[in-house]
Amino acid sequence: MRTTLTIEPDVAQQLRRRIVRQKSTLKQVVNEALRAGLSATEKEHNVRFRVEQHSFQFKPGIDTNKLNQLLDDLEAEEFLKKMSR
Repeated sequence: MRTTLTIEPDVAQQLRRRIVRQKSTLKQVVNEALRAGLSATEKEHNVRFRVEQHSFQFKPGIDTNKLNQLLDDLEAEEFLKKMSR
C-alpha cells in the first residue's frame, strides 16, 4: 500500500538514527516500528486484571462504607491536638 505520511521531527530523527544503526531502509524501519507498535497494543488488551482479596477483619462498629469519614475524624482530632499545644 502506498500512502503519504507527515512524520513529526522528533520521530523522523529517531527513524534516521535507526536506519543508520541497522543499516536498513526507511521502508523496513517504518514497517518494523509499526508492527511492534501494533502488536504491543494488541497484547495490552489481552492482559487480565486481577484483584486479590484481603480480609481486613475490622472491629465491630466500624462501618466500612464510611472509612473516609473515619479518616477525616482522625485527622481532625490530630489537628486539634496540634493546635492546643
